[in-house]
Amino acid sequence: MVGERTVPLLPCPAIDEIADFYGCLGFTRTYRQQRPNPYVVLEREDIALHFFGMPDFDPAASYGSCLVVVPDLGALHAAFAAGMRERYGKVLIAGIPRMTRPRQRKNADGLTGFAVIDPGGNWIRFTASPGDTPPSTNRQPAGRLAEALANAVVLGDSKGDTGQAIKMLTGAIRRHEVGAPAADLVPALAYLAELSIRAGDAEQASALAARARSIELSATERADLADELQALADLEPAN
Repeated sequence: MVGERTVPLLPCPAIDEIADFYGCLGFTRTYRQQRPNPYVVLEREDIALHFFGMPDFDPAASYGSCLVVVPDLGALHAAFAAGMRERYGKVLIAGIPRMTRPRQRKNADGLTGFAVIDPGGNWIRFTASPGDTPPSTNRQPAGRLAEALANAVVLGDSKGDTGQAIKMLTGAIRRHEVGAPAADLVPALAYLAELSIRAGDAEQASALAARARSIELSATERADLADELQALADLEPAN
């Protein structure tokens, strides 16, 4: 049999709040009911998310999650980021809601992914399909600092354990910063700055971002590190 479709049902405290958030990401509300039970359907092209309202629900305690496999991960993240900038003046990287950046996942065979943590505390995990990932970008990290960064991404972005990710990456940078190539050091500093924002330490994030920006880069390195440099730009407060 073909043509089956699986649709996640996810909790949220208020269906109108969740619809407003997804609206800035380009989703359209295709169904809404308030009685007998609050329920809303949000769709963006072939992505459909259904939410049910629970007035006393605590988003910070949510275990809601689903996986969305998409053919062009970079384009989707860019569209979400643009929507956030238009609505909030910045890409939300801390608190609830927030969005992580596309990064390779060591615990997913190196596939690139990012997550949207919505106002209901649900983790909507977007991932590239194996066939749509160029072999050149699906490689395992080389070097101790790059390996530590890959492990920190598993902790921070996949498991949501910001504290342990900070601890691991801080120690790795301290041990391996001297002599590390810019291709390893800039991404590590950029991710640690982002983690610091999540942890509520804006001062530390600013210092780490300044260190990353102070590293001299060739034109080739700057092009190769475009995503990490954009991550640093996204740490800047909105005007």
